[in-house]
Amino acid sequence: MERRLVKCNDGLLYCSICHEPVQRKVMFPTMDGTKSMKEMIVPVMCECERKQEEAKDKKAQYEKDMRAVNALRAESLLDARLANACLKNFQKGKDNEFSYQVASRYVANFKDMYFKGQGLLFFGDVGTGKSYTAACIANELMNRKVSVVMTSFIKILSKVGNTGVSEAVIQKLCRPKLLILDDLGAERTTDYAIENVYNIIDSRYRSGKPLILTTNLSYGYMKNCEDGRYKRIYDRIFSMCYPVQFSGQSWRKTDAVHRFDYMERLMGGRRSGNQR
Repeated sequence: MERRLVKCNDGLLYCSICHEPVQRKVMFPTMDGTKSMKEMIVPVMCECERKQEEAKDKKAQYEKDMRAVNALRAESLLDARLANACLKNFQKGKDNEFSYQVASRYVANFKDMYFKGQGLLFFGDVGTGKSYTAACIANELMNRKVSVVMTSFIKILSKVGNTGVSEAVIQKLCRPKLLILDDLGAERTTDYAIENVYNIIDSRYRSGKPLILTTNLSYGYMKNCEDGRYKRIYDRIFSMCYPVQFSGQSWRKTDAVHRFDYMERLMGGRRSGNQR
């Protein structure tokens, strides 16, 4: 229906759709020193216009929110493999049902986790879904406009080079509400690397904000480590992160087997090289 303005008996214009006035009469002082008042007609929004403005505001807020989320994703340095990880796409099975529950519960209770500075330590064999689960948490929280940075010690140390982790880098890592560091233990085992790893974890600890770590190192190794250089790192981690073990068949091996079987069927059962 086309919207028209209709003049009614009170001399005001009304909307032909919602039938609300788009004008109202207001008394204003004449400003001539007589203290007298003068009636004037001023514009007002009818229901149709209010809804239109609300829709515009909602669209503008959505676009602003999406810009914020995209900026968080860019800062998080998530690679293509993890960029789209989310609970909705989580392929649950007997080996990873627990992983899904950990991610969904942490996200659902993040307000409390943030208030308590409570983080997580994902440990277990290679390919059991630690990084994917951490990325699910990151993406779900970023979709809720929570500031999250997910990166790795290898990426950080390769960026800073020989200069070491500066105060500016530390501040950047302490700024988000959640910091996720992937693949602890994969960095070089030099005194330089170890000291920088400690500085990052210790700074996050002192910020009082939660940290999630993933590692292929075993719980027993970290708990019983006698090397003082590493021991202080692991002590800091266990004081702020709840350990969660990832076990079961490697997702990567399972995926590789599925892809191999698919290609074998596609190629008519012919294989090159050695038989499995």
